[in-house]
Amino acid sequence: MSSKTFIDLGVPARIAAVLSAQGIDTPFPIQVDSLPDTLAGRDVLGRGKTGSGKTLAFGIPMVARLAVSSNNNHGMRKPRGLVLAPTRELATQITNALQPLANAMNLRVTTIFGGVPQKKQVQALRDGVEIIVATPGRLEDLMAQGILKLDAIEITVLDEADHMADLGFLPGVTRILNATPRGGQRLLFSATLDNGVKKLVDKFLQNQVMHAVDEANSPVTQMTHHVLEASDAEAKKRLVYALASGTGRRILFMRTKHHAKKLAKALTQAGIPAVDLHGNLSQAARDRNLEAFSAGRARVLVATDVAARGVHVDGVDLVIHVDPPAEHKAYLHRSGRTARAGASGDVVTISLPTQRKDLSDLLSKAKISVKPKSVTEKSPEVIALIGEVAEYVKPTAPTAQPRKTGTSTGRNAQRKRALSESGKPQNQQSRAPGSRPHSQGATNGSRRRQNSR
Repeated sequence: MSSKTFIDLGVPARIAAVLSAQGIDTPFPIQVDSLPDTLAGRDVLGRGKTGSGKTLAFGIPMVARLAVSSNNNHGMRKPRGLVLAPTRELATQITNALQPLANAMNLRVTTIFGGVPQKKQVQALRDGVEIIVATPGRLEDLMAQGILKLDAIEITVLDEADHMADLGFLPGVTRILNATPRGGQRLLFSATLDNGVKKLVDKFLQNQVMHAVDEANSPVTQMTHHVLEASDAEAKKRLVYALASGTGRRILFMRTKHHAKKLAKALTQAGIPAVDLHGNLSQAARDRNLEAFSAGRARVLVATDVAARGVHVDGVDLVIHVDPPAEHKAYLHRSGRTARAGASGDVVTISLPTQRKDLSDLLSKAKISVKPKSVTEKSPEVIALIGEVAEYVKPTAPTAQPRKTGTSTGRNAQRKRALSESGKPQNQQSRAPGSRPHSQGATNGSRRRQNSR
């Protein structure tokens, strides 16, 4: 941490006051390094790692500079700041971080992402906003519909550009950046410059200044890594339940959505409140589960790799790779959910004897040096990682869903209700007197006889 204050770095007093009210008085290294440049309007390439304070590193200058330009625009509310994020969860969390700063400077922020109806997002744009935090897909949809134009954008931020590359978003990101005015300020944050990220930097950033987190302050160096080997699948299950039973927040990572859902349910049934986070959930369910985890109603979050980059919750004591990831970048992304905001944390990978070689290769590529230990749920190393065991929480019974009473307004539903009220059987069709009733069974029988000939 630095001895400099936000005021020393040129941050407006009103923004500094909001940060202080949140308990944020001392800037992180990447903020100390980059704020003089970003506040001056320069393009910046930030190599800040997860949890290094980079959201405020781009959020503070965006709000500060747009507040000044608002005075020159006579209060015209058009989108002038754009933040692109790879996931809905990250977009929401960026908005939550920017909102108090924007409120202090009389700026409006809105979030745009897919997976939900666009009506509220469209209305927010029509009401007028200065800052948009968005995922590329829905943003492009609104642009294609003529609902949104980016012709007044002054500052553009790409957060976790390397993850956007991993998800295949860079073509869309390129089209979006092409729609913003030339000469605007661009801030790009990425852990790596591979998979096309460097092409974005070369094309859209001009005379950029690069700022990177000092390795001594990197969250990876503040994590303690453990590899715990279980003798078989049943021993692994007992180990997982034991590690999940502590009082602190912990995130468990699985390879598949099905297993994430299954484990979260099983832990809850065992008295350990847990929620899942994966691609099969609706946006409302994602928000609800993440909020329950953030608020502490669920101590355990069971997630998949896709969700890993979208979880930005401070105070996560332990990350557990229940299923070791397939490649080293996923290991680092997952592990980055702990040791955030200057805190320390533990990362545990649970393996079986058959996984030794693959896991050794993965950790070598991630530049993590750790010696595997054969353990049970009662081993001293495991007891230390569990910490204080939380009290058993009795699972709540699922709420019974009321039976539908037939309130559909469709023609077929209306006909059925009319027949029911008249006392006629619902499968009896109106027919002319003397005509034979239609018999589906007889017809099917005739067809079967014909087919058997």
